Amino acid sequence: MPAQSLFLSQPFLSRFVPILNCWERLLRRLGLAATGGLVAIALIGMQAAHAGTVLVAVAANFSAPLQAIGKVFTSETGHNLSVSIGATGKLHAQIVNGAPFEVFLSADHISPAQLEGAGLAVAATRFTYAAGRLALWSATAGMVDANGAVLKNGRFGKIAIAEPKTAPYGAAAIEVLTRLDVLEALTPKLVTGESIGQTYSFVATGNAVLGFVALSQVMQDGQLKSGSTWVVPANLHTPIRQDAVLLTRGKSNPAALAFLAFLQTDKTKALIKTYGYD
Repeated sequence: MPAQSLFLSQPFLSRFVPILNCWERLLRRLGLAATGGLVAIALIGMQAAHAGTVLVAVAANFSAPLQAIGKVFTSETGHNLSVSIGATGKLHAQIVNGAPFEVFLSADHISPAQLEGAGLAVAATRFTYAAGRLALWSATAGMVDANGAVLKNGRFGKIAIAEPKTAPYGAAAIEVLTRLDVLEALTPKLVTGESIGQTYSFVATGNAVLGFVALSQVMQDGQLKSGSTWVVPANLHTPIRQDAVLLTRGKSNPAALAFLAFLQTDKTKALIKTYGYD
């Protein structure tokens, strides 16, 4: 089949309709008009002919879902993701200091808003891509009970949390310990990871018996991967609203626009939920 007829074929176009709908909304926010089927077809043709790379800064809690999303995104669009993983606060600082990221997937909603206010992110492109859930996890089966009562008996060694100043999941963990009135008693047992990724590693390797991690790190396809966990009730901490935003360096990159649009499709939202996000 000639290339031109491939782009115009209905089955091919139907795969891109959800992405194009989201992409058109992004373009309108940027003040660019995208009208009619001819523009949609042109966008698809440009995308296929000029597959690009998106430089994504992502909070550590979302690294596993992003890997899965990236595979589908590349398969369907031809674009690739180049990913840098870290604590939200540290990634924010890197962006402020000139890191060449094009899209920021934060673990909170404050950092993207601040970047937008500073002119480092494109106005009106910010949206919530996930609502994070906190979990108390142990690599040992049966160690954590379904109600988190293990925190009050204190019969364990070290407990890991992410750095509260730079990682929203760490700040949430401190809120939970405070609400349960066990922070003072457990402070001598705390070990702090630079990010939620390092926190997970502390528990997985046995350097900490317990740890407050992102539910997405220990869940896949709706099932706990290993060990034992208590899914922390959402009312015990400030909601973890995770926002995405287009950074100014990505404004002229069609692949960055395509990726943000892809994040908002129903298919991607369903995939994100399988990792334990609301």
